[in-house]
Amino acid sequence: MTLGKWLGLFAIVASVYIVWQMRAIALLFLAAVVIATALNRLTRRFQRSNVKRGYAISLSVALVLLLLGILGTLIFIPLVNQFRQLLDLIPIAISQLQWLAYELQSRIPVGMMDYIPTLDNLTQQLQTVASWIISNIYLLFSNSLSILLNLLLVFVLALMLLANPQQYRRLLVKVVPAFYRERADEILSRCEVRLVHYVAGIALSMAFIGVTCTIGLLALQVPLPLVNGLLAGLSAFVPYLGAIASVIPPMLLALLDDPWKAGAVLLLYFVIQQIEGNFVTPIIMKHQVNLLPATTLALLTAFGVFFGFLGLLLGLPILIVAQTWLEEVVVHDILDSWKNG
Repeated sequence: MTLGKWLGLFAIVASVYIVWQMRAIALLFLAAVVIATALNRLTRRFQRSNVKRGYAISLSVALVLLLLGILGTLIFIPLVNQFRQLLDLIPIAISQLQWLAYELQSRIPVGMMDYIPTLDNLTQQLQTVASWIISNIYLLFSNSLSILLNLLLVFVLALMLLANPQQYRRLLVKVVPAFYRERADEILSRCEVRLVHYVAGIALSMAFIGVTCTIGLLALQVPLPLVNGLLAGLSAFVPYLGAIASVIPPMLLALLDDPWKAGAVLLLYFVIQQIEGNFVTPIIMKHQVNLLPATTLALLTAFGVFFGFLGLLLGLPILIVAQTWLEEVVVHDILDSWKNG
């Protein structure tokens, strides 16, 4: 290899290392890009009504902040109260589950005990998981200042991107070779459309899951339906893993009233997830990228391991953008042309 090639390889390795060290900032910037992309679509709708872009941006941001303020006012106060009750009731629910486990073991014939896993270990594991969740919740609140600063940074970055998106887009297009810049701009447009559909679809899916879970828990008379419904809605932002995590608190609380309610809660969440996954989401995201479930789950888990909670939250938009570029560049522009040739 020539000296120039060695220097080029060194520059690539150094760039990857720097990006890895700044991965948290890169993920925050990606979150700002997703938010700015969604707000830009709303801004364009205002511009179609002959509103100047500066005023259109202000109207878009004001509308989003107004909606967030109304939602926060309506649910924040009861949510805080119910959340405190949830933290107090979860250990009681685990104790109730442990008592039920001992009661069930006492009714099982002695000869069958060697062939049945001990329920005591299960309750100990649940208690460990619950203690971990509670400790991490307190850690989350203790780090609230850092979270607020990150949210503020994302908001400021989104506004900066929204103020002049074409300038940043042209800068990104200049990175690719000159002969491919027009095609790269077209691919960026496809990524923008799919990200907008993703944001709209995930918002509606979260609303559907949150409302239906709250109504279902109210019908079953499970304690704290509002906070559990909200947790279910918010957890829908994290595909697959969020649905599994959100069902645990209401199931534990249902044990405080009646053991059968825990099974009813599990069935309720399963039915809601099936309706959302098979009917609601496909209708909302009919123009969305089709991601294979097993591959998506594996990659999201990998994002969570390597990049933490932010990687888990932003894993799906990253996959959408990556799949769009792979489909357009590798499949359409390289492999399809190779076959035609």
